[in-house]
Formats: sequence, C-alpha cells, structure tokens
Amino acid sequence: MEEINSIKIDKNLKYLKLLSEQYPTISAVSAEIINLQAILNLPKGTEHFLTDIHGEYEAFSYVLRNASGVLKLKIDDLFGNILKDEEKRALATLLYYPEEKLEIVKKNEKSLNEWYRVTLCRLIEICRVVSSKYTRSKVRKALPKDFAYIIEELLHEDETRLNKHNYFNKIVDTIIDINRADEFIIETCKLIQRLAIDRLHIVGDIYDRGPGAHIILEELIERGSVDIQWGNHDILWMGAAAGSKACIANVIRISTRYANLETIEEGYGINLLPLATFALKHYENDPCTQFKTKFNKEIQYGEKDLELIAQMHKAISIIQFKIEGQIIKRSPVYNMEHRLLLDKINYEKGTINIKGKEYKLNDTNFPTIDPKDPYKLTEEEEIIISKLKTYFKNSEKLQKHVKFLYSKGSMYLKFNSNLLYHGCIPMNEDGSFKKVKMGNEEVSGKKLFDKFNSLLTDFYFNREKIDEKLYGTDIIWYLWCGENSPLFGKDQMTTFERYFIDEKETHTEIKNPYFEYRNKENICKNILKEFELDPNNSHIVNGHVPVKTIKGESPIKANGRLLVIDGGFSKAYQPKTGIAGYTLIYNSYSLRLASHQPFESTDKAIKEERDVLSTLAVLEKVNRKYVSDTDIGKELKKQIKDLEMLLVAYRMGRIKERP
Repeated sequence: MEEINSIKIDKNLKYLKLLSEQYPTISAVSAEIINLQAILNLPKGTEHFLTDIHGEYEAFSYVLRNASGVLKLKIDDLFGNILKDEEKRALATLLYYPEEKLEIVKKNEKSLNEWYRVTLCRLIEICRVVSSKYTRSKVRKALPKDFAYIIEELLHEDETRLNKHNYFNKIVDTIIDINRADEFIIETCKLIQRLAIDRLHIVGDIYDRGPGAHIILEELIERGSVDIQWGNHDILWMGAAAGSKACIANVIRISTRYANLETIEEGYGINLLPLATFALKHYENDPCTQFKTKFNKEIQYGEKDLELIAQMHKAISIIQFKIEGQIIKRSPVYNMEHRLLLDKINYEKGTINIKGKEYKLNDTNFPTIDPKDPYKLTEEEEIIISKLKTYFKNSEKLQKHVKFLYSKGSMYLKFNSNLLYHGCIPMNEDGSFKKVKMGNEEVSGKKLFDKFNSLLTDFYFNREKIDEKLYGTDIIWYLWCGENSPLFGKDQMTTFERYFIDEKETHTEIKNPYFEYRNKENICKNILKEFELDPNNSHIVNGHVPVKTIKGESPIKANGRLLVIDGGFSKAYQPKTGIAGYTLIYNSYSLRLASHQPFESTDKAIKEERDVLSTLAVLEKVNRKYVSDTDIGKELKKQIKDLEMLLVAYRMGRIKERP
C-alpha cells in the first residue's frame, strides 16, 4: 500500500466521507480490498466479437449459443476419451437448444431417469469449467432464480469425495423424482451459454436484409454484458425511429428490396397498408421489373404478393429520392449536389444526363413526379410518409430497441487494447486523416468520431428541440450515405443509377482510400496511436465490407494489426464471400479467429445434430492474461487505492466508523 498522509486525506475528505457511506467500518473496507485484490488475480474473461449480422437471427443465435465453437471444445476437453462422437454431438445439441432437444429425447429415450441422471452430472461438470474464471459472487448473480441454491451447491461440491458422494447424488435424484429435471437442464444450459462468454462485442449492422433484427435485439437485451459499435444500417433504423423521413424511406426500400417485411410489420407493428394501397393505385399496370426481389422468396410469398412488394418498392424509392433531394438542397455543407438526379431527367425522351453524358433509362414510368418540380412530394406521398413517421415514432418495441442501441452503443470502442469500429477512418489519397468541416471547426480521425458521437447522443436526448430544424435527422441520414461518414466509406450511394440505368459505369461507388491503406501496418499503427492505444500491442477490429474468402482474400490485414470480421452472416452475401461469417474469441491465453460455414436451419441443427463447421485459428498467443491486465482491472486498481485511503482515514480518526 503506497504512503498515504494526512494532506492527501484532507484533500479527498469530502469524497472519502461519501465512500464511507458504502463502507462504514474498517472491517467493511478491509473485506472489499481483499475481495478486489483477489478478483485482479482471476483469469481474464472471454470476449466474443461479431459483426454485420444483418437480421440473420437463426445463425446469430446459433453462434451465440455455441460461443463460436468454444463450448464444443469444452465438451471435447472434458469428455474426449469418455464419450463417443455421436454422444458428444447429442450433448452439444442439448447445450445449444435444450428445450427442443429435450422434446426429442423424451420421445425416444427408453430409460429416461438414467439419461437425466447422467446428463445432469455432465452439465454440472461443464458448468464448473466455464464458471471457474469468475468469483462466486459473479456466478451467483448469473444463476437462475428458481435453482440458484441447488446449482451453487452442485458446482462447489465434488461427488467423488467420500463424505459428499451421497449428498451430491441425492440432490440429483431428488431433482428427477420431483419432475424438475427438464427445467433444471434448460436453466443450466442457458447458464453455461452465458458464462462461456464474459463480454459480447457487436461491431455494427444488426439490421436489414435478414428477417429477425428485432429478435436479435431482444437476445442482446437479455444478455446484458454487451457493447455495440453502430453500423450504417443501425444508424438508418435509429434515424427512422427518430422520425427522419429519409431514413424511414430507406428502411422500407431495403425491406421491400429483399422482400423482407417481418421486422417492420411483425417485429415493430408498423402498418404498411397505406403504402401498399398507394402503390397499387399508381403502379398497378407497371411491371416494376427493376424492383422485383433478387432473392428466392417464392416459398414465403405468392406471385401476387411479390408483385405488390415490387410496386411498394418502386413507390417508396421515388419518395426516398424526393426527400433526399430536399435534404441536399437545404444542406449545401454536405457537398452532395451531384446526387440531385431527378432534375437531370428528360422526361419526354426517357434519358438522364450524368456528368455531361446522356444515358437511356430502363424505366420511364414516373406517375408521381412533376418534371417542373421533381423533388416535391405529391399530397398523397406527404400523407403516406407522415403516417409512416407516426408509426415508426410510436412503435413501442422499436423505441425500446433504439434506446438500448444508445445505452450500449457508440461510434467506436477502446477495450482491452482493441479498437472497435464498424466502417472506416476517412482518409486522403496520401493516407493522412481527412479533415471534415463540422460547424466552425475541421476535425479528423478520433475527433471526427467523437464529434459524430456527441451529435448523435445530443440529438437523441434533446430531439424534440433539435428536430424543429431537422438538423438532427439530417445528420443521421448523412451518416448513412455521406462521403465523409465513418460508417459509409464511399464517395456516393448510387441507388438511383442501379435501378434505372443499365450501364454499370454509373453504378460505381468509390471506396475511401482507407480500405486500401488498412492493409499497411504503418497506417494501422497510426490509427491506433490516434486513438491513444499502443500500436505494437493493440488490434483494430473492423466490419462493414465483407471479406471475399472465396477469392482468396484474408480477414487478417497489416501483419495482424487489423482484423476484418465481416465474412457474410447475411445469406445475400454468402455467394460472394464463400463462408457465413467470422467471429473473434479473445480469452486469457489467445486471440482466435473462427470462420463459419453457412447455417442451414435451427430445425436441422436440432434434429440432425448438425454442428456448423467452424474453423478456429489462433492469431496470437499471449502470456496468460488476468483481470489485472484488463481495462476493468485498471478501474479496480483505482477503487482499491480509494479504499486504502479510506482505511487510513478511519485509522487516523479523520472519519469515524459507523456501526
């Protein structure tokens, strides 16, 4: 304990008196110091990194339940020479999907009580291993309420000890005899899943493309120990929830493009009937060829439904282009005038002039556009978008999820020598950080991220005042598609061109130089320095742009300084990536990269006991890390110093003990 004198005590007396309310006696302070010092010497908890989930809740849930293959390794370590492969597969499936697997077992198992007895003992053994990194107090807080005392007893008693053998076995037998084995197994499996991962990092893009972003958010809320680095698709939904008409139009456009309306309609209870009615009225005889879903949805929807979705897709796209044009006109600071395209159309000839070159449009049916004032919404369009704004703002579940995104999220995160962000650090052609004008100052690098972070949080907590001038909602939309947005990372979003012009030269979206420079170790070290991290012992964890493994691209960049873990969770990306995503696992011994093969279905995973093939590669071995080596450890050390000061204050009589 470092020397603490009366001058230091007097300087901090006000704070120490407040601290004494929590620790009113020398015994209480001493006990907490001993407790915190002990925690510092526990192994570092396991961190799990995922990104670009894009609504694929079944695959996400599976990876979460098996901890990217970590639990399968635990089963192999514990029972490798004891159980057959099929027995280990069955145990793993039970661990991942206990409710569903139990139903199958009860139908097929002849000696059910014996199966219960063996299974309960095996699960307790696995639970002992995954809980061994934590204090009893932390494990106790994670225990299911109904079985807390029983699980704690079983975890800390050894059935092989002579005096405890009968005691342990009687607990197990009684659980079975009173018909509580199913509930006990389910809760123990869920406990193991929670304890296998100490901290979950989601590096952006929970939303869009897949059908279950709302389900994923519910799982994350239940999990608790999670942080989120916002992706451009998350920002889009955050903007929609705040009432940004441009964001709402984009959200619906993407949902109709993928013929995926579950999240909007079923997840958040948002009524799309007004849009459907409008689309039928104005596009009834329009084949909407360019707006038909490119993905196989025939099983989910009938032909007529898909036709209607295509019409809704076109209707909301035109509304989007109009609203975005209005934003660009009122916000010249965004430098997006080149994205004003509706006024570049020759409506009589069916052509458009882009950068001095004329292109023929593949679709010339624009029944709601006034060529004299192309960015003005019709009266019907105004009514529809206003209704949709009301629906989005009044969706209780959506607002709950966005509140969670703000409480757990940020533009970036520094955690245990890792820098996490979704998109990019905007750069110039020479690799320097790009300066972006924000208000009266120019900011770049970390300051740019901090500025956007501040604007977003200020807007969320004061949005009723700020929204009067549309400033906050416009900023959120800019983060979705603006050239200098760290979440987007391209010079433009060529949505209009991809729908209406066949020439692919117009579809080009030039990536920010960052995406080339992130392959260079010196550039990545500069980024780590910019964010005040040790460039030689830290990593950048990045998502956003899928790694095309099928073409030989590696997720490991810059000699291991940067790791891109977007490998294609979204089924729409898997033909391009060749796999179904990467995840990172950072435990006390190593940093490991897991690559996953496509997840077929929850049903097959349970009935056929198909474990997704996950390849684990050790990226970096480290001397075993303890809590004292982590960011949490730094905080605990500060707490210990404060408690030591309080202890001295008690002993010096500067603060009186209270019974």
